[in-house]
Amino acid sequence: MDVILLQDVEDLGRMGQTVSVARGYARNYLLPQGMALEATPGNMNVVQEHMKLEAKRDDLRRADAEKRAAELGEISCTISVQAGDDDKLFGSVTARNIAEELATQGVELDHKQVVLEEPIKQLGVYSVPVRLHPEVEITAKVWVVKS
Repeated sequence: MDVILLQDVEDLGRMGQTVSVARGYARNYLLPQGMALEATPGNMNVVQEHMKLEAKRDDLRRADAEKRAAELGEISCTISVQAGDDDKLFGSVTARNIAEELATQGVELDHKQVVLEEPIKQLGVYSVPVRLHPEVEITAKVWVVKS
């Protein structure tokens, strides 16, 4: 069954693409979740209009993210944790910990915006990317110190 994606679907395609999927996947998941429409000529026109509106919204979101990135500049935080003698942490510092610490400083971020490849497990200073928009990224300096 051919469907037109209304949003990006991981491992399937990007918004606006026409993809062929199993009938059950479309009927039971993509269509009820509002992630896709059946590929008909009428729906093609609807999706084209939707894409134009979404492009305008995305431009506004990117401009807002660039403005916010300029306001924030380079942000930093210090996270105090328990550690052993060899500077290994008891536990780890995750993106959620970093977002919470930045929130106490007045920088409101969703923990999903903090891009950590893997949790921090050693004391030290780390440069952690923060993605405000898919095209706008700033760097947060994170000091992990022994409490």
